[in-house]
Amino acid sequence: MAEGAKLHSASETIGALLARNASSHGSSIAVREKERGIWKETTWADYAEEILACAAGLEKLGVKPGKAVLILGDNRARLYGGMLAISLLGAYAMPAYPGATLDELQHFLGEVEIVAAIAEDQEQVDKILELRDAGASGIAHIIYDETRGLGFYEDEGLMSWDHLVEVGTHHLNEDPKRREELSKRATPDDPAIFLHSSGTTGAPKGIVLSQKNVLAAAKNGHDAGAYGEGEEILAYLPMAWVGDYAITVAAALLYRFTVNVPERQETVVRDMREIAPTFYLAAPRSWDQMLTTIQVGMEDSTRLKKWLYHFFMDRATAAETRKLNGQTGGVLEPLGRMLGELLVFGPVKDQFGMSRLKNAFTGGEAIGEDTFVFYRALGIKLRQFYGQTEISAISAMQAPDEVRLHTVGKPAPGVDVKIDDSGEILLRSDSVFEGYFNKPEATAEALEGGWLRTGDAGYLEDNGQLVVLGRVSEVMYTAGGERYVPNYIENRLKFSPYIKDAAVLGAGLDELTAMVCVDFEAVGHWAEVNGVPYVSYADLSQRDEVSKLLHQAFERVNKAVTEPLQLKRFVSLPKEFDPDDGEITRTRKLRRKVVQERYADVIAALYDGSKEVHVSAQVTYETGEVGKVEKSLPIREV
Repeated sequence: MAEGAKLHSASETIGALLARNASSHGSSIAVREKERGIWKETTWADYAEEILACAAGLEKLGVKPGKAVLILGDNRARLYGGMLAISLLGAYAMPAYPGATLDELQHFLGEVEIVAAIAEDQEQVDKILELRDAGASGIAHIIYDETRGLGFYEDEGLMSWDHLVEVGTHHLNEDPKRREELSKRATPDDPAIFLHSSGTTGAPKGIVLSQKNVLAAAKNGHDAGAYGEGEEILAYLPMAWVGDYAITVAAALLYRFTVNVPERQETVVRDMREIAPTFYLAAPRSWDQMLTTIQVGMEDSTRLKKWLYHFFMDRATAAETRKLNGQTGGVLEPLGRMLGELLVFGPVKDQFGMSRLKNAFTGGEAIGEDTFVFYRALGIKLRQFYGQTEISAISAMQAPDEVRLHTVGKPAPGVDVKIDDSGEILLRSDSVFEGYFNKPEATAEALEGGWLRTGDAGYLEDNGQLVVLGRVSEVMYTAGGERYVPNYIENRLKFSPYIKDAAVLGAGLDELTAMVCVDFEAVGHWAEVNGVPYVSYADLSQRDEVSKLLHQAFERVNKAVTEPLQLKRFVSLPKEFDPDDGEITRTRKLRRKVVQERYADVIAALYDGSKEVHVSAQVTYETGEVGKVEKSLPIREV
C-alpha cells in the first residue's frame, strides 16, 4: 500500500488553522449553540478571538506545557473553545465523561499535574470541589460556563468564563504582537488532546494525541470521502470520546464545519430536526433507538399512512437487501423511488432531521442488519467506519456504494494496514499516537516498528475490504476446542432492539450460554402496547412474555453460527450493566472480568442444571448511594 499521506503543510497547527479561518472566513459561522430555545451564532473571527483570550487568561493562571486542565461537562461551545485554547499553550486538555465518578477522576490526578478545570455548570463544579476536598489541592482554578446556582459560592479559585476572557483580553491588549505569538507558539508535535483508553481490562491508560496526529486523521477522513468542507454537524457525542474530538474539533477546524451544540442531551432529537445536519455519526444503539421511534410512530398512525409506509418501505428494504447481497434490480427504481421519497421517505427524514444528511456513519461495534438495511432503504447512505483512540479515531471506512455488512470498508488514504501471523490488525499513519502516557511497557506492546498493534483480530479481503472479527485477547475456546469471539456473538444478540447488553459465557466449557440486559425503553413500550403489566425494570425483565422476545433474538443468532457455538441457555438480569457499577466502560464496552466475578452464582447456575438462581445485584443510584436488587431469575432454555 501507499505510504501514509502527509498534511498540506508540515507546519499546520491548531493555532495556524484558527488564524486562517478567522482571516479568510471570518464572517462564516463557526459555532451555533442553543440557549433557552434560541440558536446563538458565533463567527470564525469572534470564535478565534475568544479562544485567544481564553488562552491568554489561562496562561495568567499558570497553565503551561506539561500541565493539564480538566474539562468536565456535556457538550458546550465554551468547553470546546477551552480545549482549543489549552492546545495553543502546549498544555494538556483532558476531557472527562460528565458522569465520571470521584474514583475515576482521582485516577487522572495520578497521571499529570492538573492545575485548573473548566466545568459546565454547578453540578460539575461541585464534583471538582469534592475532588479538591479529597486531596486534589493542585486544581487551583475552576472556570465555569453556566453561572446559575454559583452566585453565592465563595470557594477559592472559582471564576466565570466571562471573567477569564476579560482577564485574557486585557493581557492580549497589553502587547499588540501577543495575539500572533500565541497563535504561532504551539508546534505540530505539541499536544492537542489528552484522552484515555476505555479500560476494559484495568485502569484507563492516558493517550496524548499531538496536533499532527489529529489533523492527519482529519485529512485521512476527508480524503476517504467521510466529509467535505463546510459540513453542518451536531455536537452531542461525549467530549471525552475520540470520535467527538476527531469530528467536532479537528475536522471542523481543518474543513471549517459549522458546529451546532444542542441545548441539552434531552433535546438532541428536536434540535437535530431544526439543524438538519449534513454529517452525522452515531453508535449502533442510537440508530436502533431512532428506528424504534419511527416504527412506534407509524404503528400509532392512520390506516392509510401505515399502508403507504409499509408499501414503500417493504419494497425499498427488499431492493436494498438485494444490493447488499450483490444482486441487481430494485423494485423502486426509478419511478417508485420518486413516489416513495415524496410520500414516505422524505417526510420521515424531515421529521428526524435527516433531510440534508449526505454522510452518515456508525461505529464502535457491529450494527444489526435490519437497522442498517432500513436506513439505506430510506435513502440515507449509512456506512460503517473503524478506528480507535490510538490512531485518532479514523482508520478505515466504507465507501457509499461499496457496502457489505461484514466489513468496515477500505483503509483511509494515509493509513497502511497489514495482518500479522497471529491474525492481528496492524496500522500505520501520521495519526498514530506516540505511546501511552508514562507507560513505556504498554507502549512497547502497542507500537512495533512504526506499526500500531490494534489488539483486534481480522483480515483483508481480496478487494481490499477490512474485516474485523473482535479483540485478539478475547479469542476463546470451548472444551471441545471450538474457537469463538464472545464480542462477535454479543453484538449479534444486541441486534435485537430488546437487548441492550449481553455477556456470552463458555470458555473451557461444553456449551455457550449468555446473560442479557433488556432495553428498558424498547421493552417497556412493547409491554404497554401489548398490555403486559410491570412495576420496575427487575419485574419487566423476568416476564414470560418478554422472554419470548429474547428467545427470538437467541434463535436468530443460533441460525448464524455453527452448531457447537449455538447458545443453549440464558438469564435475563434484573438490572442493566452500568458504568457506575464498573460493569461496563463509559463507552459501554463490557468489563468481562468484573461481570464474571460479580455474577459468578448466575454463571454457575447456567451450567449446573438449576431451574432458577437467586441474585443480589449491586446498583449505584444517581446520588452515589449503593443499593441492591434482590431477585430470583429463571434459567431459560433456548
